[in-house]
Amino acid sequence: MTSLTNALPAERETFAPAVGGDVPDYFALLKPRVMVLVIFTALVGMVVSPHGHVSPVIGAISLLMIAIGAGASGCLNMWWDADIDAVMTRTAKRPIPDGRIRPNEALAFGLFLSVASTLVLGLAANWLAAGLLAFTIVFYAVIYSMWLKRATAQNIVIGGAAGALPPVIGQAVVTGSVGIESLVLFAIIFIWTPPHFWALALVKAGEYAKAGIPMMPNVAGPDSTRRQIVWYTVLLAPLGLVPVVLGFGGLLYAVIGVLGGLGMLAFSVQVLRNREGEAEKRAAMGMFGFSILYLFLLFAALLAEQSLGLFRPLVA
Repeated sequence: MTSLTNALPAERETFAPAVGGDVPDYFALLKPRVMVLVIFTALVGMVVSPHGHVSPVIGAISLLMIAIGAGASGCLNMWWDADIDAVMTRTAKRPIPDGRIRPNEALAFGLFLSVASTLVLGLAANWLAAGLLAFTIVFYAVIYSMWLKRATAQNIVIGGAAGALPPVIGQAVVTGSVGIESLVLFAIIFIWTPPHFWALALVKAGEYAKAGIPMMPNVAGPDSTRRQIVWYTVLLAPLGLVPVVLGFGGLLYAVIGVLGGLGMLAFSVQVLRNREGEAEKRAAMGMFGFSILYLFLLFAALLAEQSLGLFRPLVA
């Protein structure tokens, strides 16, 4: 922890020769692609709630605040990680290391959005949802970004909790409580996160090592990482079918869950078998890409069943 606190904000000022930035630069600080995923999973958390109701206006405001809160945590993450973003190819063009926004401006922007999104969500919906949003922001920006990311190879395992919380917040908006439905969705995202990110880490291991980030391939080795990807996927495949067992996932969801789970297992086996050269890269990136499709289709099936009248229960 001491080594982290030695990274003084003054050092980060060297990334930005000019004050200010354009609107697209500030928007990029919010990690908009992550915001879209957050809106999507939070919405699913809302629609699977068996009890409770909010007006469309309150629902829309709540989703917007959840997304802005997620964006705020992403902004704070970019502020803190500006030093390592500068040495990684895929992040070097982010607004802070590219010199388009000063670190202190990003910090102020992130803090303002964190407070504003939490307060508005509390006033518009309820304070349980607001508290969960505040916890998510702090967990991602402080616990994950400032501590876990540079301290342990389990960084994305533990830190994945932040990315798994939007469905829980969504259900809290609608019901004022946390139910089994959103907790199951939390578990699915949480277990999905390690094989998803470790597949990418196998390909980008050199960049992570250069940046000093202890990702699993650099700490435990590529072979151990591949085995862990398989084991997490073995756990994920049946976990993805729990909504069917509990009665809030229907026939459409079951079909996608079974086929998607088998696909995930097949890709994980390819990652385990292909350990060298281009075959290794293709297998890892195939796993990375398919995992995104898998999670999207699972949640899209729940959304379609609950909102379009397509729900056909398989469990009485």
